[in-house]
Amino acid sequence: MKAVVVHEFGEPEVMAIEDVPEPQPIPTEIQVRVHAAGVNPVDFKTRQGRGMAAVLGEPPLRLGWDVSGTVSAIGVGVTRFRVGDEVFGMPWFPRQAGAYAEYVTAPSRHFAAKPAVLSHEEAAALPLAGLTAWQTLVDTIRLQSGDDVLVHGGAGGVGHLAVQIARARGANVFATARAEQANALAKLGVERTIDYREERFEDLLSDLDAVVDTTGRSGGGSLAALRPGGILVTVPSATEGMDELRRVAAEKSQRVTGILVEPDPVGLAGLCHLIEDGHLQVHVGEVFDLAQVADAHRMAEGSHGRGKIVLRVRS
Repeated sequence: MKAVVVHEFGEPEVMAIEDVPEPQPIPTEIQVRVHAAGVNPVDFKTRQGRGMAAVLGEPPLRLGWDVSGTVSAIGVGVTRFRVGDEVFGMPWFPRQAGAYAEYVTAPSRHFAAKPAVLSHEEAAALPLAGLTAWQTLVDTIRLQSGDDVLVHGGAGGVGHLAVQIARARGANVFATARAEQANALAKLGVERTIDYREERFEDLLSDLDAVVDTTGRSGGGSLAALRPGGILVTVPSATEGMDELRRVAAEKSQRVTGILVEPDPVGLAGLCHLIEDGHLQVHVGEVFDLAQVADAHRMAEGSHGRGKIVLRVRS
C-alpha cells in the first residue's frame, strides 16, 4: 500500500510516499481502508522532531492519527463492525497509527460508526480535535449548564468544536479570535468574540467558571479572568510556565491543568450524538490529495483558524 514515511526530522519535504506492507488486523482489531486523514498540529510538530517524536522514537516513522474510512477486514473477537461499515476514529494516539496511508489497523473500540450526515473528509477532521474538546469540557472541567467559559482560539480546529460542545451543554460561551471571525463564531453560539490583537480579554471578562486555552499563550490573564475555584485547561502539550501558573492559581483557589487526548469510544459516541442532533458542525478549511501532503503541512503550520485541513487518500 501507499503511505507517507518520514526518514528524518525536518521541513515538509522530508515526507515521502512509499510502498509499505499492508497491515493486517490481529484479534480485536479492524483494518480500515482510509478515505481521508485529518492533519493536526501534532502531525507537523512530530515531523519536526517535536510533538510525539519522543514517543515514536527516531525515524523512519509514519504520521497521522485522524481516520475516516471503510472497514475492510476484521480480526477475531470483533462484534461492533462488519466489513463495509463506514467508521472514523483516532487510533493509537500517542503511539503510531500511520493514518497518512491507504490502510490502518487498530482496536475496534478506537473507532465509531461514521455519522451518515458527514462526508469522509468532515469525519476525518473530527476525532483528535473533537475528542480534545470533549475530554477538556466534559471530563476535565465537567462543564454545567449556566457556566461561563472562555475559549482561546475559538475559530481553530479544537476551538470551533469546543465552543459548540460548550453551548450544547448550556454554557455561556466567550471566545478570543480575529475580528473577522466573530460572525462565524456567533453562528456557533459564542456570545462575545474578543479580538486578541486589539483587546485584552482580562479587562472585559471576569468571574469565569472555566477557560480553555488552545493557544498556550493566555498565561496569567486567564487566571485574572477566572473566579475563585475556577479552572484553566491549557491544551498545547508544550505550554510554557505551567509551574508558575499552578503556583499563582493555588493562591486563588483556582486549578490549572494540561491535557493530552486519548482514544475514547464514549467521547466519540458523544460527538456523534451532537452531530446527529444538529448541535455540532465540522469546519473543513482545505482538502489536499495525499500526494500534496507537503503542501497540507505548510498550510497547517501557517493556519489561523481557517478550519481543519484534511488529506484525501481515496475518492
